[in-house]
Amino acid sequence: MASRGRPRPGSLQALAAASIAILFLAAASRAAAGSPDRPAPGPPLFLPLTRSYPNASRLAASSRRGLGDGAHPNARMRLHDDLLTNGYYTTRLYIGTPPQEFALIVDSGSTVTYVPCASCEQCGNHQDPRFQPDLSSSYSPVKCNVDCTCDSDKKQCTYERQYAEMSSSSGVLGEDIVSFGRESELKPQRAVFGCENSETGDLFSQHADGIMGLGRGQLSIMDQLVEKGVISDSFSLCYGGMDIGGGAMVLGGVPAPSDMVFSHSDPLRSPYYNIELKEIHVAGKALRVDSRIFDSKHGTVLDSGTTYAYLPEQAFVAFRDAVTSKVHSLKKIRGPDPNYKDICFAGAGRNVSKLHEVFPDVDMVFGNGQKLSLTPENYLFRHSKVDGAYCLGVFQNGKDPTTLLGGIIVRNTLVTYDRHNEKIGFWKTNCSELWERLHIGDAPSPAPSSDTNSETDMSPAPAPSSLPEFDVGLITVDMSINVTYPNLKPHLHELAELIAKELEIDSRQVRVMNITSQGNSTLIRWGIFPAGSDNAMSNATAMGIIYRLTQHHVQLPENLGSYQLLEWNVQPLPRRSWFQEHVVSILLGILLVVLVTLSAFLVVLVWRKKFSGQTAYRPVDSVAPEQELQPL
Repeated sequence: MASRGRPRPGSLQALAAASIAILFLAAASRAAAGSPDRPAPGPPLFLPLTRSYPNASRLAASSRRGLGDGAHPNARMRLHDDLLTNGYYTTRLYIGTPPQEFALIVDSGSTVTYVPCASCEQCGNHQDPRFQPDLSSSYSPVKCNVDCTCDSDKKQCTYERQYAEMSSSSGVLGEDIVSFGRESELKPQRAVFGCENSETGDLFSQHADGIMGLGRGQLSIMDQLVEKGVISDSFSLCYGGMDIGGGAMVLGGVPAPSDMVFSHSDPLRSPYYNIELKEIHVAGKALRVDSRIFDSKHGTVLDSGTTYAYLPEQAFVAFRDAVTSKVHSLKKIRGPDPNYKDICFAGAGRNVSKLHEVFPDVDMVFGNGQKLSLTPENYLFRHSKVDGAYCLGVFQNGKDPTTLLGGIIVRNTLVTYDRHNEKIGFWKTNCSELWERLHIGDAPSPAPSSDTNSETDMSPAPAPSSLPEFDVGLITVDMSINVTYPNLKPHLHELAELIAKELEIDSRQVRVMNITSQGNSTLIRWGIFPAGSDNAMSNATAMGIIYRLTQHHVQLPENLGSYQLLEWNVQPLPRRSWFQEHVVSILLGILLVVLVTLSAFLVVLVWRKKFSGQTAYRPVDSVAPEQELQPL
């Protein structure tokens, strides 16, 4: 579990960001006997980062397969959402027979996978419908036994997770068939997971359905698959770059590129994934701090569910000063959120690929001497209110001396958690082209479907890897809704407002451009226009809108059924003719001429009226009417 949103960890919350949680004893079915994950029942147990790991001997077992051993298939899966927009990345997991789809946060700091249960009375409104055990013919509960914490009826094992960030998840444990999507070589497998009956805090309010736990522990999906012998003891994550989002994940081994750099990861140091960080260099110069600072308390923890990076106080001050000293040409400005004292700089330009010309490169040096080079996108995030401005994505970890590295550090980096060989590898790459760069052939397996004869791909429409550098004048979206046109027509205005709300834009920006009836469904082309009087929207704004659409952030009411995003298109601000560019000036000129003409006409009219009222001139000899003298 990690800090996934904007809130940043303080001295206590940092533990949550590194997935250091207050864990209650949980139980799970073993592959054969149905016995639980934890060996002893009892009251809640606080589980901090320690130097003991209950599964250490199992990790060292000779039966474990190493990275890319070629003996096992792997599960290749896409990542969705965006690290800074959403605070997390999700993947699609399919549970049950027929499969029920879920969007789960990929979290290397969590040890259990869980989704909302249909019977949940305290669960939020999430992306997909809740899991319905009664609709799955392959579902079975993990039955209560002496080694697990049981429910009130003493029938089923339960789990509970409480986190220092004040969120929690609890429910029952079940076992079912889990499928990994159409790109996976790995066949569906039976696995234990949590079926939530209650959630609070961020877990309640988040858009994603639940958590996919990749940490060390027998409830972890990784440990279960490795224990079955169906994948090698390794997994990889590859996060997209700034403004791009998405990425890829592999459960199992992948070929390690020759120039991948590694750091030792000691499972005995903690149950969380750690690395041996010795130095940080800014513009080629090492920070003037003792190298032992990165090994204080819990050491350096790598957590996929955390958004930013957090350094001990002394290291953060040195890093901040080193970066600031290299950007004299930029103007220091306030951050986008007044609740935080962000360190931001304006004037760097909108082109991410040119940030290295302004901001310094940063290197992380590991204990073995190998070096991971970071580009500015690995320690900066885009200012949401000032175009061309960026803020440091590295913060002080309160008074906690732990070093915590979140997803921002590894954007556009393939990170391989080689658990068998107790090391973590880093390889800089374009994550949107990962398979091509790894020279892995495409042999996708069939996507899970409730109908074996169905060939419909219910995956989200692909998100863009980037947008051209132009001002966006219009976004068009083709959406198919599973409702007939007569039933949908009265709700079009309501639907437009719902889409605007989910996309976090003004409802006046969303307009219906075309509607076509297609039997039992309706095809709608929506137009999304710039806000207010703006003629265009920035690339960053357009990317955010597109990602919310492609990742199915829009949730329709039950009476409107489901929808499928068919196609989206971005149109640049149209080039205007000379007349269009100067139409305002022309109209003002015409108006001025009209006003001058009217003024002249009124002056002449007033002058003529004034003089026409005076007595006309008469000759002296002309006859005049006789006038009677009036008495005094």
